[in-house]
Amino acid sequence: MALVSKRFYTDSGSDWEEVWPGITRKILGYDDRLMLVKVRFLKGTEAPAHDHPHSQCSYIESGIFEVTIGDETLTLESGDGFNVPSGIIHSVTAREAGVIIDAFSPHREDFLE
Repeated sequence: MALVSKRFYTDSGSDWEEVWPGITRKILGYDDRLMLVKVRFLKGTEAPAHDHPHSQCSYIESGIFEVTIGDETLTLESGDGFNVPSGIIHSVTAREAGVIIDAFSPHREDFLE
């Protein structure tokens, strides 16, 4: 059977899961090929440098973030986005509290454990 999440997501019906201190997430939906995740950052928190085999596209819903992808760093704010190719080291630091919406392909098995 194919891996698939429930069809509908309601923000009030989902709990935040702590990822790192000051960073929490909610999984919005997924199947074998795609996953959508809402990530909330408190001001000053950092998703430390890491890489993964998944392709990632992200949208800044709110806040201001310093985003580093490989050797390039840019400050992004609400309405901006970024793309992280598979295997590239990247990090995110919240200059202001905010929310990022991440899409991963394929889905993040490690998020479902």
